[in-house]
This record gives sequence, structure tokens and C-alpha cells, in this order.
Amino acid sequence: MKALYFENFGDSSVLTYGELPAPIIGDDDLLVKMTLIGLNYADIYRRKGEYHIEKHLPYINGYEGVGTIIACGSNVKQFRKGDDILFVDVPFANAEQVLVPVENAIKIPAGLDKKLVASIGLQGLTADFLAHDLGKNQPGENVFVHGISGGVGQILSQILSADGINVYGATSTVEKQQLALAQGAEKVFLRNSEWEKEYTSFFDTVYDGIGSTLADSISFIKNRGKVVFFGMAGGNPPEIDFIRLLSQSKSILTGDLWDYLTSSNEREFRSKRLFSYFQDGKIQISEPTVFPLAQGKKAHDFLESGKSMGKILLEP
Repeated sequence: MKALYFENFGDSSVLTYGELPAPIIGDDDLLVKMTLIGLNYADIYRRKGEYHIEKHLPYINGYEGVGTIIACGSNVKQFRKGDDILFVDVPFANAEQVLVPVENAIKIPAGLDKKLVASIGLQGLTADFLAHDLGKNQPGENVFVHGISGGVGQILSQILSADGINVYGATSTVEKQQLALAQGAEKVFLRNSEWEKEYTSFFDTVYDGIGSTLADSISFIKNRGKVVFFGMAGGNPPEIDFIRLLSQSKSILTGDLWDYLTSSNEREFRSKRLFSYFQDGKIQISEPTVFPLAQGKKAHDFLESGKSMGKILLEP
């Protein structure tokens, strides 16, 4: 089979597209012919050697994608050959064929576009757990989303809006600002504008996946408000004065999707809830950018450039 792989850590020049042995199916596995593969910033960190990557000779990156089952292990009962599935936590995805443990497979509902599903898998399930497990906002509350036009931000803000919550946010360009407004946000600010003081102690919840903005996020929330802190895309957070948090009854909540996506039942329940927003027409996302898997280097460079607005997908 063809795959995108590398033997040494480094910049995108280490990536090679070529022939590797196909995986061998086990009794509890699905062999999947890949249709589309998600590219995430974690894959950049893995390529650089800055993030955990499964051992393999050579390294094969990627953990997320959509494909069609071409063979089932002898113990598999709930899937069959020809089923289309999504997975978000299976290694070695940058290949024509991927071995998917049956526990990790998510069945794609009939009629749901596979390109859409590939675009919303990991980011969508992340947004779903942030909104429903951590934020738990009530209709009419005011929330702020950092990076509102990013992959998680687009879906998170629209889930919240669909649930009757007033969504504000910040982004880096006018184009991204207009996108977020078109997707239902009340107000979207540019990062280089002076608006922060007006919104001190204004929000019930701030969703912060930037990290370096954590002190600002704390200042934005009301007393008894909460910051949902879920990532460090912009760098490590500053040190926090927890005594001051205590005196203002402010909270910081954190979470990792993998502590919630713990079984096939959890995957089924959460994916159905996520898919329903799209099936009901409540969420729209920007069109993904698709690169051939053979052009993986270009895809990595494009992601690192910061110019992308939607999901980047690789197509075998």
C-alpha cells in the first residue's frame, strides 16, 4: 500500500510518500480503505518529535479519518464489509489502508457527506465535550470563544448558539471575523483592537484553547464565572494566582477528550449528538482544503503557514 511516512524527526522535508506493507487484520479489528484523512497540528508536533507518536518503522503519522471497511475480524459483529466509518484516535492513518480496532470505529449515518464527517471528527467531538461536559451553559448566558474561527472554535460557537447561548469571540483577520459573524456569533473582535476593558467581568464562561491568553480569560468572566481551558495553541499559560480566583469565586475547568471518549457506547452517543446539529442544519463550516496524500509535504506547510480557515484533509 502507499503511505506518507518519515524516518527522522524534522521539518516537512522528512516526509516521504511510498510503498509500505499493508497492515494485518486481527480478530477484533476492521481493515479500512481510507477515503479522507484529517491533518491536525498535533501531527506537526509528532513530525518534529515534540509529541507522542506510536512506534513504527518507519513512522506513519495521522490519527483521524474516514474510510470504508474492506475486511472484518472474526469477532466483529456490529460492522460489516462496505460500512463507512469515522475514527479519531487510531494511529498510522496516513496510509491507503488502516487497521481500526472495532472499539474505536464510529459508524457514519446514511446520507451524511463523508467529506463533512472527515472535517468535523476530532474537532467536532472536542467541541461537543467542551460545551456539554465542561461548559454546561444555560440559554441566555454570555460566553466568549478564543480562536472562534478555528477548527474547534467554528463548531463550538455554533453548538452554543444553537443551544440558545450568546456567543462572542476574537480572531485575527477581518475575513475570519466575517465568517464567525455569519455563523451566528453576537460580536467578534479583532485581536489588535481595544475592546478588552469594556468586557471585563462580563462573561459567564470563556473557552480558551490559546493558553497564553488565560489571564485575559480570567479577567473577562464574572464572579462565579468559569474559564474552560483546553489547549495551548498560542503558548504556555501564565502563572495563576489561585488565592485571587478564590476571592472572586472564579473557576478554571480543564479536560481531555480521551477521558470522555472511553468506549464504543460513548463514541456512538457523542457522535450522534454531534451529527444531529449538522443533520438539522444548525451548523455550517467552511469548506476543507484537500491535498493528495502524495503531497503531504505541501499540506503540512500549508497548515504551518496559518493561512487555513477550515480543515485540511489528505486524500489517498
